[in-house]
Amino acid sequence: MRLRALLDTDALGLRLLGGEDELDRTVRGVMTTDLRDPSRYLAGGELVLTGLAWRRDAKDTEPFVRTLASAGVAALAAGEAELGDVPDDLVEACARHRLPLFAVNESVAFATITEHVVRQVSGERAGDLAAVVDRHRRLMTSGPTGGGPDVVLDLLGSDLDLRAWVLSPAGRAIAGSSAAGPALPAAVCARLAGEHLAAARTGRRGPHRVQVDGSTYSLFPIRSSGRGSGSAATAASTAALRDVRETVLSDWLLAVEADAGDWPEERLDLLQGVTQLIAVERDRRDAARTVRRRLAQEVLELVQTGAAPAEIAARLRVAAPVLLPGLGAAPHWQVVVARVEWDGGEIEGGPVAQSLLEEILVDPLSAGPEPSDRIAVAHTGDEAIALVPLPAVSTEHDGSETGLLADSLLESVRDPLSAGLDGDGRLTLGVSASVHSAEGLRGALEEARHARRVAAARPGRVCAAGHQELASHVLLLPFVPDDVRRAFTARLLDPLRDYDRRHRAELIPTLEAFLDCDGSWTRCAARLHLHVNTLRYRVGRIEQLTSRDLSRLEDKLDFFLALRMS
Repeated sequence: MRLRALLDTDALGLRLLGGEDELDRTVRGVMTTDLRDPSRYLAGGELVLTGLAWRRDAKDTEPFVRTLASAGVAALAAGEAELGDVPDDLVEACARHRLPLFAVNESVAFATITEHVVRQVSGERAGDLAAVVDRHRRLMTSGPTGGGPDVVLDLLGSDLDLRAWVLSPAGRAIAGSSAAGPALPAAVCARLAGEHLAAARTGRRGPHRVQVDGSTYSLFPIRSSGRGSGSAATAASTAALRDVRETVLSDWLLAVEADAGDWPEERLDLLQGVTQLIAVERDRRDAARTVRRRLAQEVLELVQTGAAPAEIAARLRVAAPVLLPGLGAAPHWQVVVARVEWDGGEIEGGPVAQSLLEEILVDPLSAGPEPSDRIAVAHTGDEAIALVPLPAVSTEHDGSETGLLADSLLESVRDPLSAGLDGDGRLTLGVSASVHSAEGLRGALEEARHARRVAAARPGRVCAAGHQELASHVLLLPFVPDDVRRAFTARLLDPLRDYDRRHRAELIPTLEAFLDCDGSWTRCAARLHLHVNTLRYRVGRIEQLTSRDLSRLEDKLDFFLALRMS
């Protein structure tokens, strides 16, 4: 039973004092105690009843509440018969530890509450235990090794009458049971993914309960087993030590159209088993992407090291049949660059950006994982780079070529991914124009990187820019008259050069690094091996000498152009 059901029972005399967001927790038992440390008697999931006899003064409160929270109890109910009102220090301690707190009216005996909870929990278990154990066994022997996640979801539908879907972090439907009926609308998928990402970032325990368009969904995380070898126990231990930001934007989720808050423990265990089976399938499909990722990495290294066009073209001929089977060679290619950055800079964003880019480049209206089999993405540091083959490129009436467009790539994923970035992360993306030969790939890569920097200069957690937005400056720089170029760069950069000559202050290299790091103080300081305060002093000196403000997009772009033209 859920905590919420206790409040709905007037005869229990419970009044909520804190923890409204946690009322969907499941109560699996009840315990009455006035011990200062009852941890040895707690198994997790209990409603703990106390008369507060353990509390001599306010200093006793924090250790008691911390013990309950660490043991995973569902909630605490404090009787008012001993002290009258529940002490404020107990309310505050429960709020700190996210432990729901109830006050029990002095007219209600703890025995009444205990009898009610035991009767409800025991009745649910007796009616469901045998059937769920049998279904669990069937699921574990009918894993997705041959038929994909749909096999498991079909069993959920036929045996438990549960409509369920596997969704990507961006809200794309990966799989659904045949009993699920019509596909979930894209807007509902995006909403569910966003709610799941937001809940995961707060650290709330799953499953997460969400209401969308009058239906209740329970969201279960499908956590990767590590994308490598090793035992399940080792993988689980490794996952527990990882920062949630390393996986939250790349893990799938299981959405079940039901209120899991009312389920007994055995059924919750069943769904956890389902997520483990699907996680194995996710890892298997990630392993299948290894060839495409390696191809992208090889081409990228050739392009960045200045290899001969003939050598790059030979590698493209190998890549094209893998990415576009049956077509021989791709007539056109586009490059997409993405970067995921977290405040503080201590988490490498490249692997997450790689998974996200593989997801984003799939048509958001397509279902299943197979469309991603034609996408090759490499990553280095915080940056992911996609090599996208275009089987055909048409030309619009105005002469412009069609292909991937930056805004449309993010249109359907911006809301859920913004929830996953949760105020301390950013995703920026740049898209190049299409090129038809190996000679054009280096320029396409630089173009995509410049577009991404333009996106990074904009406000928002998820931003993109395309090659069309570079036409006003980067692509037209060679056509600016020499006298205009000299005057523009002299006005901005000469004061800095003069200061560097007199004081060896390295303001020009500092400015270049600051713009290249998209104004990130932490990353720029790390790149220059400086203390952040030293970097702030140098940037302040740049602004003082030029009367510009490097927090403004317009001034950042002016400096960027001046450096490119100098």
